Amino acid sequence: MGDVALVSDGDGVVVAGERSDIERFLEHADLLPAAERFSLSKLSSVIKTGSELAKTASGAAEQSAYYLKVTPETAKRIKDAGGLMKTKTKGISFAMLGDPGSIGGWLQVEDGPLSLLTNPAVLSGIGGLMSQVAHQTEAQALKALLVTMDGKLDDVRRTQRDALLAKMHRSAEAIEDAMTLREHGGDAATLWSKVSGESSMISEVQNAALLRLGALADKVDGTTKVGELKRTSREVERETSVQLAILARCFELQDEFAVVELDHVLATAPLTLDGHRAGLAAAREMRRARVLERTKRLMERMDAVGGVANANILVHARAARAVIGSLNSTAALVDDFHAPLGIESSREAVTAVRWRDAVRDVEHLKTAGAEVGQKAAAVGLVATVIAAGTNAVKNPPKDGA
Repeated sequence: MGDVALVSDGDGVVVAGERSDIERFLEHADLLPAAERFSLSKLSSVIKTGSELAKTASGAAEQSAYYLKVTPETAKRIKDAGGLMKTKTKGISFAMLGDPGSIGGWLQVEDGPLSLLTNPAVLSGIGGLMSQVAHQTEAQALKALLVTMDGKLDDVRRTQRDALLAKMHRSAEAIEDAMTLREHGGDAATLWSKVSGESSMISEVQNAALLRLGALADKVDGTTKVGELKRTSREVERETSVQLAILARCFELQDEFAVVELDHVLATAPLTLDGHRAGLAAAREMRRARVLERTKRLMERMDAVGGVANANILVHARAARAVIGSLNSTAALVDDFHAPLGIESSREAVTAVRWRDAVRDVEHLKTAGAEVGQKAAAVGLVATVIAAGTNAVKNPPKDGA
């Protein structure tokens, strides 16, 4: 029978204790497949003030630990297993659970060998290490996404992307060098000297990509001619793939920069770690919010285009379906980009109206009255669609089915 300690910063949860106890707890909560090993070894070097505190940190560092990313499912299972309570350390929650043996569950306990983890300095240090893991995990997911994106770009778009990314080549190289040195136990001060001051160029490239996404949304706004929409929506699809690839690379580098920055703070100013960690988290959320605002606006404009295309399915079936195809491809690109950032999609794909279904609706469109007239006024198409639709019934397009 043993105890486990749970520490959470909201993004992830560290489960610490004897390895066998941790694995038993994770199996009980059905979380073992989602867990990965987590090292507490840096706590000893981070917490140096006072012999007693250093001893506490050393004892904490000797514990085994696993890391779990917080998801709705993870949060529910941990709550069911005993839950977490807020601590005096900003943004950190904690729980110590004991295995009652024959009962088969886990209960909240107050004392035990893991109680040393309740020390505020230790909790702060663990919070810093968890923040680094969150940034690294996101960076790895973005790196994998970039490989997938690269395979979908044609030569022209790939060249366009590379030309834009070249603006931050020096910054990217410095950060990649620092991360390589870090993997081999490099000195935190040396690593920071390599990357310090390199974040501004990444932000510049990122902001340019966001502005371009906004311009793409404006490009399709207000266009009602289906032939023009076909050309424009295809151009938006291709250009969006380039700008999202650029943004993914920027987010990846910003995550890795944060890892090196936290190493620097852990080594030089551990007393400011809580505030610095919270600041980095707030900055990351602001970046996500800016991206979400632009991608949401783009897809709202594209969805409106899908409505125009479906309204013209009778007279421009082939072009209308091409528009909706580009719309859904763009949406898939956006969803793929959102996933590593923890942004969930609630959007459903737009379906092209079947030509025969549209024909059956012609008479309904003629008699729908004010409601249809009001909707048609928004796109300036109703009179055209009804009249052309009536003619299209007599002369159906070859590809209409």
